[in-house]
Amino acid sequence: MIAIKEENIDLFKFSIAKNSEEEKNFVKDVSVTIKNIDISDLSDHGKIEEITNSLASRIEFAWKMNTKQVQITKHSKSW
Repeated sequence: MIAIKEENIDLFKFSIAKNSEEEKNFVKDVSVTIKNIDISDLSDHGKIEEITNSLASRIEFAWKMNTKQVQITKHSKSW
């Protein structure tokens, strides 16, 4: 028999409620970001990587601006 001690593990996630104003704003922000990507000079690997990193950063910023932090608690207890 292996004893399992009681333990609380607190986790957080960021989410956007479906059909919310935040979801609409996030989609709008990402759409504008994609439309504004300057792809006029994709002549080498470095420039493609730079544009990709910029896109990722802007999408991450839009996510952070429009999400809410939600706490998830996992609880385990020995029987």
